[in-house]
Amino acid sequence: MLKVCIFGGGAIGGYIAGHLARAGLCEVSMVARGATLDAIRSNGIRVVTPVETFSVRVDARSDARELGVQDYVFITLKAHQVEGALAQISNLINHNTVVLPPTTGIPYYFFNDAPGELTNRQMRRIDPAGRQWLALPPRQVLGCVYWIGAHSIEPGVIAQDGAKAGCPLGELDGSRSTRANRLSELLSASGIASKVSDDIRSAIWIKFVNSLCWNPVAVLTQATLGEMRDAGDVVPIIKAMMREADALAVRLGIAIGPDPDKRIAMTLSATHHKMSMLQDLEAGRALELDALSESLNAVRELAGMPTPMLDSVLAIARLRALTAARQT
Repeated sequence: MLKVCIFGGGAIGGYIAGHLARAGLCEVSMVARGATLDAIRSNGIRVVTPVETFSVRVDARSDARELGVQDYVFITLKAHQVEGALAQISNLINHNTVVLPPTTGIPYYFFNDAPGELTNRQMRRIDPAGRQWLALPPRQVLGCVYWIGAHSIEPGVIAQDGAKAGCPLGELDGSRSTRANRLSELLSASGIASKVSDDIRSAIWIKFVNSLCWNPVAVLTQATLGEMRDAGDVVPIIKAMMREADALAVRLGIAIGPDPDKRIAMTLSATHHKMSMLQDLEAGRALELDALSESLNAVRELAGMPTPMLDSVLAIARLRALTAARQT
């Protein structure tokens, strides 16, 4: 039986672990800590969706060394937490392990096997010392995008926001590999829609832009998606930010899928959802603004184009995060 570890006990990690464990088609484990670890050990993971609620036991540990080498490792940490966790993650990996790092920002491996002059370009702004590139070799990476609106009601209890949830995944070179197909089948059989994409780089870009535009605005407005929609004059700002970001993709030769209107409509389908960065702000946790800013800086430098609107919104959001930190 395949061994799958979820490294990180937040909302996304809990959602995936819960679904996979309930399906029983693979051996599922999780690395978590603190109150989340205690809750999962005592009560399992509880997942609340619009159509059902279920609880399931998951093997949760604080020390990855106790779990050993895995076939697949989902790294469901915040982008800024990954480097500090590399030593722990290394205990789960050998040269055959498939790794799925987070994709909130542009990941360190983004241009690996990319067509054109940027192929195999290392992103020094994102991975300055190349530690992620060495510890999580791009040849072992599957790109994966988490289109899962979810939040933690309490430790070990995850609620899905919106009717749909999915995890498209794929090889960076666009091939249809056995390892991608196998994981796609596991996720889909567990109840998480997962198609194998022949252009996962485009899917990662779209998710990055979604986070880049919605998250800082959510931090500034402290509003749910439905409240931002109903305000009337907020969504046009989001759309303008998306167009500014997508212009970079065009310059870099990155294919872009649905237009901003369709992507906005998809996001707004989860009207009661609070963007993850707003959830972090309200919980007093560190925000991923630096990861988004460095990702933007990296691709903007490569494209040689200005992004004045994005820069302005991020600057104000960083100040909001700073003042919030002083208040806690």
